[in-house]
Amino acid sequence: MPQDAFTLAHIARELNGALAGGKVNKIIQPSRDEADILLYAGGKTRKLLLNTHASFARALLSDAPRTAPDVAPNFCMLLRKHLTGAELLSVRQVGFERILAFTFSCTGEFTQAERVLYAEIMGKYSNLILTEKGVILGALKVSSLQENFKRVLFPGVPYAPPAPQDKADPTDEAALAARLSSFSGGDLAHFLAENVAGLAYPTCALLVRQLPPCNSPQELAAALRARIFSEETCPAVQRENGKAIDFHARFAGGERANSVLEAADRYYTERETLRNFSDKKQRLESALRARLKKEEKKLSLLEERKRGCADMEKDRIRGELLTANLYAVARGAERCAFANWYEEGAPVWTIELDKQLTPAQNAQRYFKKYNKSKRTLAAVQPQIAEAEAERDYTLSLLFEVRRAEEEADLAETEEELRAAGVLPPPPKKRAAPAKTGPFRVFEADGFRIFAGRNNLQNDRLLREAAPHDLWLHTQRYHSAHVLLRTEGRTPPPSAVQAAAEICAYYSEAQNEERVPVDLCERRFVKKPPKARAGFVVYTDFTTLSAVPRAHAELAVPGTDGAQP
Repeated sequence: MPQDAFTLAHIARELNGALAGGKVNKIIQPSRDEADILLYAGGKTRKLLLNTHASFARALLSDAPRTAPDVAPNFCMLLRKHLTGAELLSVRQVGFERILAFTFSCTGEFTQAERVLYAEIMGKYSNLILTEKGVILGALKVSSLQENFKRVLFPGVPYAPPAPQDKADPTDEAALAARLSSFSGGDLAHFLAENVAGLAYPTCALLVRQLPPCNSPQELAAALRARIFSEETCPAVQRENGKAIDFHARFAGGERANSVLEAADRYYTERETLRNFSDKKQRLESALRARLKKEEKKLSLLEERKRGCADMEKDRIRGELLTANLYAVARGAERCAFANWYEEGAPVWTIELDKQLTPAQNAQRYFKKYNKSKRTLAAVQPQIAEAEAERDYTLSLLFEVRRAEEEADLAETEEELRAAGVLPPPPKKRAAPAKTGPFRVFEADGFRIFAGRNNLQNDRLLREAAPHDLWLHTQRYHSAHVLLRTEGRTPPPSAVQAAAEICAYYSEAQNEERVPVDLCERRFVKKPPKARAGFVVYTDFTTLSAVPRAHAELAVPGTDGAQP
């Protein structure tokens, strides 16, 4: 849910307690919607995260890692100019609005000023605005007179908060009672959300459950105000099927948090992580589908050229028949017929002629067609093999992306796509590449089983394996490379079968009843020179039949980054 005024009141109080008196050390703007201010307060550095994204607008403390761009945006430079080294005097909520005011005492060599950074947490209208003496110094999202006649956000003009909605102000008990007197029954939570300022529907639903019985609008207004402005909190993250769907400052159930800030950070970090993973996965899938479409089109054109050479042997035979029977062909004839002694029974072939050419020239025309088709076929066949290999490689990458379970799984695949030219190269100056993700690790009968998550991990798995370790891959399907580490011992059939079932599960054939899985020692697996990531050839293998199983009960806990 968007942070409503009720939730922001608790957040403002917690932020003020944690940050008041803190000194601004650093300011970064990791994205166009977010500014992070690092303050030294309470004996440690705290990061104030101010986000204005339509779906994730918030103001809270967070330890989530952020990367600063190589070139700071204009608004970031403005904040650095006016706030670096400043002392945060207070954090307060403006009225009962979705606006937080951060007041800073800014001291320069020859100046002393008090500046206020307003964080308007209003969904798609969220904004950050820096002011001094009520005049705007700059805003994250500016608007001019030409764009907005009601409210101008531009340097040099007085700051004015958004116009109030046509709703009752809960700080005015008389106005609240007057609005509640129009309630004629039904869903009280929905009525409050539509008629009382600063309350989102989820908050109203929780407040209604906590209200005592009331006999008049005045009693209801008093009870409601008492609940709204009580400093009592019971912060929690609300979950459904294990996924965070909301957070609350005062909630009877859910996953407990030590503070409203902690609950909000836990909720938004999880939701943002899921969104980033989904966005990246969709972007990579889209790029791969476009590449696959191009490769299939190229392959279709090459196959069409190959089919055009299907009659080349007939052209050669026609040329030879004409050459052998030149004496019997009348000049200017449009066709002739001769027995084809190359076929059993010597059937009669009718040969079309160009009457503008002599019989000998007609024979040479057929030989030229044959030679041209022969050259075309010689050129097209390796191109078809190369195109098929490229298509299979793209399909393997698409399989990896679709099977990814978290953002770390996509990091190496993204690097591989850049190296393959599917994605544009990264900028020359960029953050350090994401940490290499761990293998999937299992243990069966005292033997470790490792499964790669992508082509780069599959290659790494191969490089780090011992010669007599067992290597597995599904037959005729794209799959993870799976390694059973033997350490000089002979694994029991149950461990080998478990490895085969894991390999079948992490393959394209996951939904099949049984899958053929090839098994050989690592020493029989070779990677050809200059081969694509994940491509190998192998010999001396046996084939097992395996039922795809995830074997979650065999997964080794706490093995992130484990190496074989």
